[in-house]
Amino acid sequence: MEEALLRSLTPGVLGILVRRGADFAAAEDAVQDALVEAVRTWPADPPRDAKAWLVTVAWRRFLDATRADVARRRREDLVDEEPAPGPTSAVDDTLQLYFLCAHPSLTPASAVALTLRAVGGLTTRQIARAYLVPEATMAQRISRAKRTVSGVRFNQPGDVATVLRVLYLVFNEGYSGDVDLAAEAIRLTRQLAAAIDHPEVAGLLALMLLHHARRAARTAPDGSLVPLAAQDRGRWDTTSIAEGVEILQAALARDRLGEFQAQAAVAALHADAPTAGETDWVQIVEWYDELVRLTDSPVVRLNRAVAVGEADGPRAGLAALVALDDSLPRHAAVAAYLHERDGDLATAARLYSEAARKAPNLAERDHLTRQAARLNARRRP
Repeated sequence: MEEALLRSLTPGVLGILVRRGADFAAAEDAVQDALVEAVRTWPADPPRDAKAWLVTVAWRRFLDATRADVARRRREDLVDEEPAPGPTSAVDDTLQLYFLCAHPSLTPASAVALTLRAVGGLTTRQIARAYLVPEATMAQRISRAKRTVSGVRFNQPGDVATVLRVLYLVFNEGYSGDVDLAAEAIRLTRQLAAAIDHPEVAGLLALMLLHHARRAARTAPDGSLVPLAAQDRGRWDTTSIAEGVEILQAALARDRLGEFQAQAAVAALHADAPTAGETDWVQIVEWYDELVRLTDSPVVRLNRAVAVGEADGPRAGLAALVALDDSLPRHAAVAAYLHERDGDLATAARLYSEAARKAPNLAERDHLTRQAARLNARRRP
């Protein structure tokens, strides 16, 4: 009964928050937080006016999130848009907050989600997408994490591995173009590298620098995405590439390989190739094999299928793809690319269209739609 009541009230509560001035995405986040709180508290203490209760709690959640976002943006304004090479001189409490949110009483997954929401400034939807789970599931996970730490003292910082995972996800959101957090993530990782002698911290910093070095070439003047193979490599930031490679080589020399070092090695091989055709795909496949061993991640296996397709031919890539769940994000896009390289334009066009419908952002959707249209035009007599 309560579940049905909540579903019926949600649109009205959402509308009230929007009319009060909340943007739609933030209002959705706030309402979801309120719904989770209602499920937790109503059985023992039902409100007299359910809708008024939801509006009040949701509005408070929206205000809290807005204040956190303003504070984060104020910190971001203190750094340049592009991170400068070398040790950082700016020190604030942001990195300490990351460690405190990664509290030992939380599971690593909950600690990451809570930190991304409370300190990183990401929405529940963005965090859910990064973890490949439904938004409602992530909302519940964050709410449980908040309840877990609500009565504890924040005098036991969390572990480095959890903080690295948070920084990596924050960087990825900034790098995707949804929100501009990449420079802030690099700044904080520099601080961490200066404070902790750890090869995976160095590996993450190298990975960020190598990816960030390509940022200027990733989009065309009209805002459309430019795939790696088509990027103007003259626009890559060679200073950041050199710094990233130097940091990575020092980390690998310590012979304590971790997933961020392995990812950085893949990025370094792309950066080292003068042209896309000279990319050492055989070595990249070997590094993906290491990543599969370290993480057994389906996303890593998906990227490995692309590398296998480049190293051993598209049919080998498609064979590597067979074992993966086709609901995996970007699975359809990878399959489309490999089918196109194999000469099956009809299947590739269909898969590009399917991938466009599932794309996580407008720029990617537009790129995939263009790919489908290009192939369809080639197939017409």
